[in-house]
Amino acid sequence: MTYQAPVKDMLFDMQELAGLEQVAQLPGFEEAGIETAQAVLDECAKFNEGVVAPLNFEGDRNPSYWKDGQVFTTPGFKDAFRQFSEGGWQGLQHPGDFGGQGLPKTIGAACVEMLNSANLSFALCPLLTDGAIEALLTAGTPEQQQTYIPKMISGEWTGTMNLTEPQAGSDLALVRTRAEPQGDGSYRIFGTKIFITYGEHDMAGNIVHLVLARVTGAPEGVKGISLFIVPKFMVKADGSLGERNDVQCVSIEHKLGIKASPTAVLQFGDKGGAVGYLVGQENRGLEYMFIMMNAARYAVGVQGIAVAERAYQKAVQYAKDRVQSRPVDGSLPGSAPIIHHPDVKRMLMTMRALTEGCRAMAITAAAAYDAAHAHPDAEVRKQNQAFYEFIVPLVKGYSTEMSLEVTSLGVQVHGGMGFIEETGAAQYYRDAKILTIYEGTTAIQANDLVGRKTARDGGATARAIARQIAATEAQLAERGSEAARAAHKRLKAAREAFEQVVDFIAGQAKADPNAAFAGSVPYLLLAGNLMAGWQMARALLVAEDKLAAGEDRAFMQAKVITARFYAEHILSRVPGQRDAIVDGAQSVTALALEAF
Repeated sequence: MTYQAPVKDMLFDMQELAGLEQVAQLPGFEEAGIETAQAVLDECAKFNEGVVAPLNFEGDRNPSYWKDGQVFTTPGFKDAFRQFSEGGWQGLQHPGDFGGQGLPKTIGAACVEMLNSANLSFALCPLLTDGAIEALLTAGTPEQQQTYIPKMISGEWTGTMNLTEPQAGSDLALVRTRAEPQGDGSYRIFGTKIFITYGEHDMAGNIVHLVLARVTGAPEGVKGISLFIVPKFMVKADGSLGERNDVQCVSIEHKLGIKASPTAVLQFGDKGGAVGYLVGQENRGLEYMFIMMNAARYAVGVQGIAVAERAYQKAVQYAKDRVQSRPVDGSLPGSAPIIHHPDVKRMLMTMRALTEGCRAMAITAAAAYDAAHAHPDAEVRKQNQAFYEFIVPLVKGYSTEMSLEVTSLGVQVHGGMGFIEETGAAQYYRDAKILTIYEGTTAIQANDLVGRKTARDGGATARAIARQIAATEAQLAERGSEAARAAHKRLKAAREAFEQVVDFIAGQAKADPNAAFAGSVPYLLLAGNLMAGWQMARALLVAEDKLAAGEDRAFMQAKVITARFYAEHILSRVPGQRDAIVDGAQSVTALALEAF
């Protein structure tokens, strides 16, 4: 077994936590009920388990390579991408007007998880194309949309995002790539972009580069950045491909993980200037690029959940097969599979609970996104947008940091064999590391959470969410089970700690910004832990009701136990995080710079 999609858990989250039936009542999503979700997920699982997952190990061992300006992907990738495109998977969440299927994010997110569990490196190509499609849907002209979007949805072409330059990483004010206006409305683009995922490859006929650049004479800083379409091959009036544009891949990076995904250095304008077309208005490029970034940030959070799931499945399989030592309780006379040992169970339960908690958080966030975009009531749209925007840095930040813990535990369960590459456990650990870095590091997500999502409204959105959590606590308090009592105790303590941190952050952001931002990442981890733990507590309530009705006993019993474990072993970390943030800010910044 390479990978088995957790379809049942995904459908549980959609139906019981995200309210899929309510999503299916939104205009445009009427066909997206549980039957559609089941059919789509089953088909998605079949494709990813059978076609994409078997290529994962091969991609790590035999990655993409560059030769004479061309990039050749891992054997099997090109054919798998063809099948992915023919199956309509790229267009799952995109509008029917352009050849997509127009499904809600609530369903699409689960399919994105499966693709990334199957093969993180492979999945990055569709992920970047999704971002390019979103940006053009938002800011492109009707002509640009008709020229590029249907071809990207069909998989004939792919898309990229070109932000970073050698001197401009996260600080885009330093972007130097320049755009010179031409008489015909086009521009000539000159500059170098680095870290361009699938910036060159052999899986599609054309690559649509979306490039940040400064028009000649534009203001300095972020206010002078514009966004351009720069296709690898020029597109003729009839939609067919013309001559090669002046954009070259001069090398690809050698990396710790995601080795099969080519990370390109692109040179624009070596032979007179790459032809580019302005997207939207001049000097508003950063605003449009953030549409891509926000779509990608959520997707990267889902990548964290995906690689954690894969690592968990691998560790369970090994723990059941590996015979070592007699059980400490003497339940077996001789050596037994290591899954009998309490500490191995603790590691596996930690992996399982973290993965399920983050999945539940991500899918409920997706439902909020759908309501924010499609609900007929403006006030409901506004509330859901505020909730979604608060949760996105948590989905991105907490789920990816969680994936490092889970994949590290996966190596640990394997013992010495986990350190051996042939086992495959180490690949998930290496692949997971990039997730906390690209599309904005954990610290950048945390700065966003502190500045834009908490301090800006004085903590109002955070406190509104805390009130919803308190309502779940009240439901838990009415239950008599040990699991509900345990969840109530830990959820209440975590929510109270969260509220104290929100008060601290909102109070200090202007008065003492160093104190507020010293605890920014711990605050993100605390908030992510709480949101995932809240969803697990809600899941516990549902599972207990289903058990009382005699429904699906094995699955529901496991859900109750996993939710209780989350409360007792993971939510219980929150009060200590609160102490570090509120009481420990000074010790972060006290040491003189010369003492380091």
